[in-house]
Amino acid sequence: MHIPPLTALQHYTSLTIFWFRRDLRLADNHGLYRALTNHEHVLPIFIFDTNILAKLEEVADRRVNFIYEQLQAIYSALQAYQSSLCVCYGHPVAIYKELAVKLKIQAVYANHDYEPYARERDQAIQDLLAAYHIPFYTFKDQVIFEKNEIMKNDGESYTVYTPYMKKWKATLEPHHTQPFDTLAHAKHFLKTTPLPLILRKDMGFQAQVYDFPPKVIDTQVIQQYDRQRDIPGRQGTSRLSVHFRFGTISIRQAIRVAQQTNEVWLNELIWRNFYMMILWHFPYVANRSFKPAYDAVAWGNDEAQFQAWSEGRTGYPIVDAGMHELNQTGYMHNRLRMITASFLTKDLLIDWRWGEAYFGKKLLDYELSSNNGGWQWAAGSGCDAAPYFRIFNPTAQTQKFDPDLAYIKRWNPTFQDPDYPKPIVDHAVAREQALRAYRAALESENWYSKPASAGERHSVARSGTSS
Repeated sequence: MHIPPLTALQHYTSLTIFWFRRDLRLADNHGLYRALTNHEHVLPIFIFDTNILAKLEEVADRRVNFIYEQLQAIYSALQAYQSSLCVCYGHPVAIYKELAVKLKIQAVYANHDYEPYARERDQAIQDLLAAYHIPFYTFKDQVIFEKNEIMKNDGESYTVYTPYMKKWKATLEPHHTQPFDTLAHAKHFLKTTPLPLILRKDMGFQAQVYDFPPKVIDTQVIQQYDRQRDIPGRQGTSRLSVHFRFGTISIRQAIRVAQQTNEVWLNELIWRNFYMMILWHFPYVANRSFKPAYDAVAWGNDEAQFQAWSEGRTGYPIVDAGMHELNQTGYMHNRLRMITASFLTKDLLIDWRWGEAYFGKKLLDYELSSNNGGWQWAAGSGCDAAPYFRIFNPTAQTQKFDPDLAYIKRWNPTFQDPDYPKPIVDHAVAREQALRAYRAALESENWYSKPASAGERHSVARSGTSS
């Protein structure tokens, strides 16, 4: 465990903590705004959670480096207000116990987090702080609507995107996207000399420079989003998914831009909100199929084929290009996320959880709700998913979305070499095998032959994993 020296802070007879998590910005930060407007001396902190870091396999993990860069920016910005950022390393409960013993904490503020681990962690923190008579306040910040704010008329949660999206838009009012003027109250940041930052190597990670997407909403790209987003060989998407994931850009700002610029981009941002609330209402999807019958699919789970897929050696150039982009950059275009996921689950008949976990290791913008939602969409097992019999043909997808092979040539330049791998499966044969496996699993429930509801028939066929 590591906590910076607290001597400079112990003379305060009362201080309030704001805990950064997935909201790494000073401006328009809801929880930080509430802390600064309600208290005189606010100390911002961040905790490198060893429960999370222990699961990372790469010493130069892109996400750790991205977070560290954002923390350095916040650290520098706070110096302009004669304040500092307290960066800790360890188990959050142990960190807060130490802070509660050594500092006179009036309250702790943070923003909501909806993932299962985060909910357990926050409950444990709340229980600990209560023992020290310290209140723990959290606020909505990373989504526009949360929990039970968008529900069906009968009080049930939505499980189909299109009606959810329509209710979301009908509920939206200007005040939902108004920014919180955090820095107007910056005088309430606690005054202290700079607290030393822990080094990445002291946490077991390697500092490395990556070409992270800029933190800028490019309105020219957004204006063309509906026409360019599915062409991976062009710069047709915002590339802001990592900034939404870690909260370096306010979702309120993004929604305002989307409203003024491109409704299709707005719809994609709503997909993210939709998947987050699916995880909130149905946390079991983190490990199981949203539609339980799909857990009966007899997956082949060939480890050699999975290895070939993960390394981009399937013999299908578009699939391999997507995997090379992911492995080399930590990013993958959304169209390719759908193509590679369909190939793994349908052509190779490998459990979607294998692919989901692999993406979870590699994606810079990894977010449990969107990653899980996207994979279950592709596998057919998720809420409002692509029907199980929708199986992407890699050749047809190439012809439609990469006809000039610009994307393939960039990320898979050896695809025309004589020694390029032969296809590991025949798509037509694999398709029939997948259909048989799915039908066998679902037949007893008669899921595959049930008529779709009106909402399901008109639902948007998007996985919503990146924007």
